[in-house]
Amino acid sequence: MIIEIDPGAGFCFGVKRAISLAEDKLQQGGKLFSLGQIVHNKDEEQRLNQLGMTTITHDQMDEVKDNPILIRAHGEPKSTYQKALKNNIELIDATCPIVLKLQNEIRKCWLEGDEDNRQIVVFGKKGHPEVIGLQGNIDNQAIIIENISDIEKIDFSRPIFLFSQTTADEELFDIIKNDIAKRLNDAQKSSTPPLHVTKSICSQVKNRKNQVITFASKHDLIIFVGGKNSSNGRYLFSLCKAANTNSFFIENETNINPGWLTGVKSIGITGATSTPDWLLEKVKSHINTLIQR
Repeated sequence: MIIEIDPGAGFCFGVKRAISLAEDKLQQGGKLFSLGQIVHNKDEEQRLNQLGMTTITHDQMDEVKDNPILIRAHGEPKSTYQKALKNNIELIDATCPIVLKLQNEIRKCWLEGDEDNRQIVVFGKKGHPEVIGLQGNIDNQAIIIENISDIEKIDFSRPIFLFSQTTADEELFDIIKNDIAKRLNDAQKSSTPPLHVTKSICSQVKNRKNQVITFASKHDLIIFVGGKNSSNGRYLFSLCKAANTNSFFIENETNINPGWLTGVKSIGITGATSTPDWLLEKVKSHINTLIQR
């Protein structure tokens, strides 16, 4: 029996950095509050809670005055920083550098917008923490596009500056970009308003697509480990399922059905960018135990 953990699985760089900053602060003693789930994985969150971290909402910021708060990798709107300053809150800013770069680019673009009456369009998921942070840095003036039908929100007589959430699907982004370009051309035959495109999708997230498909195709059985509320997990699992119908989604080792292991010669274990390495190893160890029974 071959049991292999996907070498490309595990935390992305931004999540690793956030976890490391949280652990460093917790080792110093005292309280630490995370503004929202530091990672969309309940097992990792429970581990950090046991070390002394507490997850809070934005509404609870007033209740933790004079205490440190961690900003997770998704980033935050300007209002969060203003509120922290008002309440004497120390911020441990774990915003992913790639997200921070995108925030700065969008804000700069927005501040220059009076020159040409431009529209800022962001391809991303409405309500996602990263998108909320991006919007909050430009007074919620961006048009959020989730799918092709949302393109109707755009005014094709004005210049368009197109960005994307860092974890967005690249193929869909390209489809939307091409459709916007075509509509611009159709709407303005003589003087087409410019379309400025910033492809801000994280390369690590982008590369995971092909890695997961290749990995899922080489095993008889795929065990995908991820949090139920991880959008990245749901997306990557759908790729696994398309490449290998004998794929199963679990949150941790307790969800494994021993019947899945019957008659297979190779098992692949993979997961979301929010799944910790230690949990993947724990799943592998549990599978070994089930096989030996």
